[in-house]
Amino acid sequence: MTISRRKFLSGVGGAAGLLTLGRHTSSSKRNETPPEADKILLKGGYIISMDDEIGELPEGDILIENGKISRIAEEIESQGEVIDASDHIIIPGFVDTHRHMWQGTLRNILPNGTLEDYMETITGTYRSKFRPEDAYIGDLVSGLSAISAGVTTVLDWSHIGNSPDHTDAAIEGLMESGIRGVYAYGGGAEGEQNRFPEDIKRLREEWFNSDDQLVTLAMAAGINEDQWKLARDVGASISVHVNTSGDLLPMAELMGEDVTCIHCARLLDEEWELMADFGAGLSISAPIEMQMGHGIPPIMQARRHGIKPSLSVDVETSIATDMFTQMRSIFSLQRMQAHYEEQQGDTKDLMTVEEALEYATLQGAKDNGLADKTGSLSPGKAADLIALRTKDINVFPVNHPLGAAVLNMDTSNVDMVMINGKIKKWKGELIGVDLEKIFEEAAESQRYLTE
Repeated sequence: MTISRRKFLSGVGGAAGLLTLGRHTSSSKRNETPPEADKILLKGGYIISMDDEIGELPEGDILIENGKISRIAEEIESQGEVIDASDHIIIPGFVDTHRHMWQGTLRNILPNGTLEDYMETITGTYRSKFRPEDAYIGDLVSGLSAISAGVTTVLDWSHIGNSPDHTDAAIEGLMESGIRGVYAYGGGAEGEQNRFPEDIKRLREEWFNSDDQLVTLAMAAGINEDQWKLARDVGASISVHVNTSGDLLPMAELMGEDVTCIHCARLLDEEWELMADFGAGLSISAPIEMQMGHGIPPIMQARRHGIKPSLSVDVETSIATDMFTQMRSIFSLQRMQAHYEEQQGDTKDLMTVEEALEYATLQGAKDNGLADKTGSLSPGKAADLIALRTKDINVFPVNHPLGAAVLNMDTSNVDMVMINGKIKKWKGELIGVDLEKIFEEAAESQRYLTE
């Protein structure tokens, strides 16, 4: 892919200025700060919109006004702060539908761990030792690393509700990171201070009294009728782990579009039909499910029943925090299974890179209940997007931009991240973050928990 600058330079004269994405050797350019304007124009990028009406623009412009996308076209007259996005692929920010963010300081602690090891070590031991400040820094570290990796929206499956203080601290860390989030309130270690699930009423009043805020409310529920009803009483969506055959059948009367089922490797056909009939969501964490022993990620079952899955990191205790890993894992797994089934005489159904990116963006937004706000580059939606640098040795020259984004790129190519119109990562570096202070707090938490 060779992206020209067409008439770009000749049209900049009347604009507020020209900022260029990409790494530079010049110290003056390296210190160039990102724009903080109500109106920002991205020019000349390869746009992959995930919007059926817009599609892909090999060289296009995106106008952002007051945090929202106002227009996408092949060429827009220069106005506001102008960013030269040539040599970049612009896509919607990744959307993660299930991540236990309080474990941010426990990342990579179980590189060889199984599901049994995780249950014994993390939720069985470490969780009971967590202080509120450990939950706070865990969420903050996880949120910032997600942003750095191009994730602009995440559902925080927060089963660290040891006490209201733990819950509040986790919410504070999530919000402080600046990511668009869904805080899924869950249980925690058993004890007198555990207020799950009733404390969700307080959370709605004190933290989530508006659905227009950057972080919204869900319940990290069990297979429990009372919990599902309580979630709906306070207007919270439902996210639930489901990995035992038959568990969903008693919940048939409560199934709905506001429910997202996680893992689902061992579901019965009747349960898949139930999810499909009611439009329930499915969140797959392919690397963890294969690594820890949840079962074979159910991508084939989902496709047979017409269910598009979303993707999620799940636990950082054993896996990388990025969605590139998720896309490649599910893509390779599905195609391996499809090729095998073809050898057995079945019809071949091969996943495409277009579908993999949809699962990681638009479908994630749908399962998080945020498809009206994010998940695609569409006029009227929030400006949640990322710019992927193409002039890096791991991807250049680019022959298929969407294929490069799914199969060749990694977090090193994430040059810019924008959430709600605010630039959070610029020229490959997080903006407005005191990393040294965060590292100190994370190290202190790590020392305490280790002891």
